[in-house]
Amino acid sequence: MFDGWRLIYGLSEPMERGHQERLAPMAAEVMAHAKLAFSDIGKIVVTVGPGSFTGLRVGLAFAKGLHLATGAPLAGIGSLAALAASADPDGHCAGVIDARRGMVYLQAFARGRPLCDADALPAADVTSRLQIIAPGRWRVAGPGAQLLAGADNVDAVELAAPDLLALGELAEAATPADDLKPVYLRAPDAKLMPT
Repeated sequence: MFDGWRLIYGLSEPMERGHQERLAPMAAEVMAHAKLAFSDIGKIVVTVGPGSFTGLRVGLAFAKGLHLATGAPLAGIGSLAALAASADPDGHCAGVIDARRGMVYLQAFARGRPLCDADALPAADVTSRLQIIAPGRWRVAGPGAQLLAGADNVDAVELAAPDLLALGELAEAATPADDLKPVYLRAPDAKLMPT
């Protein structure tokens, strides 16, 4: 919970599973610690991806439900922007998430401004892609940074989730939108079985 960009109270629990069971209790806990009612919310901001398919759907559905219940405007921010802002908002930094199977989600930023669109690419191609975007040393941050550790032009910052203070600044600047959708950069691993 933020007042402008100032953190009042927050929780972060990176998880592979259990999003749907944990999200509502976490929100209630944050509101209780902040000593606020849900009707006091002035704006709801949710990360829209890329990321785990289930996590994105659960988070966006919860945010939309809260938006409908409270009438507070709803805005979205990119997961990769939040990760990059958490590690180095003032330099060349890329948010990176392990997309599994040797792939990563990547987006590059300079002083918080995107230098490219979010993309899914082989982890082996990241350092050359970053050098094409802007030659020099890069900081890469997120739950995919370990895949790039040891590369010549990369300082890897392993972050399980964005920093709450960085989220506050991004949330303050986020513009409300009526049609937020999750950002999926690849097809899901789960497939429908033929009937």
